[in-house]
Amino acid sequence: MASQPETEPDGLQLSLPELRLRVQDFLKEYLKERSPETVGTYRRSLNEFERWFVREKGGFRFRKKDVERYKKYLMEERELHQVSVSTYLTAVRRFCQYMVDIGLLTENPAVGVKGNRRPADHSRKVLTQSEIDALLKVLSTDDEIARRDRAMVYVMLLAGLSEIELVRADVQDLEQTLMGWYLRVQGKGRTTKDQHVPIDPPVMGALRLYLDARGRIRPEQPLFVSHGHRSSGERLNTRSVRSRINELLKLSKVKRPGITPHSLTHTAALIWLNDGMPVDEVKQRMRHGTLDTTMIYYRQQGLLTGGDGG
Repeated sequence: MASQPETEPDGLQLSLPELRLRVQDFLKEYLKERSPETVGTYRRSLNEFERWFVREKGGFRFRKKDVERYKKYLMEERELHQVSVSTYLTAVRRFCQYMVDIGLLTENPAVGVKGNRRPADHSRKVLTQSEIDALLKVLSTDDEIARRDRAMVYVMLLAGLSEIELVRADVQDLEQTLMGWYLRVQGKGRTTKDQHVPIDPPVMGALRLYLDARGRIRPEQPLFVSHGHRSSGERLNTRSVRSRINELLKLSKVKRPGITPHSLTHTAALIWLNDGMPVDEVKQRMRHGTLDTTMIYYRQQGLLTGGDGG
C-alpha cells in the first residue's frame, strides 16, 4: 500500500491522469446520492478546473494560494459572473474535501477561499446611451482589423450575441429569408447551431463591410478571423475577442468597474426595450429560457438613459 502523500509544505501534486481518475471517483462515488443535475453541475465545473490545471503545467499543488490563483483567473481572465465563480469554487472545495476524506490531503486548501457574494444588482453593468454613443464613435473602417472589430461590436451590442456565439459563427451561418437576415448560432451549453438570431440592417451593413474587405471567402470559413501575420485567417478565440473589445472600451473611455465585453450583450436587451420592442420578442432574441430572466432587463430599462452609469 502506498504511503500517504505529503501535503505540507509543498502541497500535493497530481499528474493529469491521476487528477482525472480522482475526479471520476468523486463524481461516481462521493456524489452517488445526488441528482443527475447536481452531478452534471459538478462535472462541468470541474471540467473548467481541469482546463486550468492543464494550463498550469504542474504548477497547481493543492495549496490555498493555488486555489486563490484559480479564483483570480476565473474573475479577472475569464471575467465570469460572481455566481459562476462561487459555483466553480464550491466544486473545487467539495472535490478537495473528498481527497481529504480518502487520505490524499491532510486539510482542505479551498476552505478559506470563498466565492463572492451575489450582488444586489448585476455585476456586469450595462452601457448608458452616452457610453453607447462614445463606443460607436471610436469605431473605424480604415482596415480589415478595424472593420472586423466594428462588426464584432455591432453583433454584440445591436444583435445580442455573446462572445462564444460570435467565435463559433461561420460565414455560411448567415442566412437571408423573406423576413430579413438571420444568423444561426450555437449558444453556451448547446451542441448544434439550432437558434436563429435576427440581424438588423445596421448590423448586416457592418458585417458586409468586413466580409467585403476579406475578398473571396468560402462558406465554411469562420465569420470572424485573425488578421495577424502569424495567424491570418484563423478563427478568433474568446480571449482575442475579449481583448479587442476591452481595448475599444478603454479607447472610448467607457471602461469602468462592472463594464466588460459581455456588457455589450446585456445592453442589447435594454436598447430593444427602450425602442419599444415587446418583452416576448426580447426574450426570443436573447434566447432566454424563461420570461423571468428577460424581466430583469425590463426592470432595468432606466439604466440606459440614466446619466453616466456607475
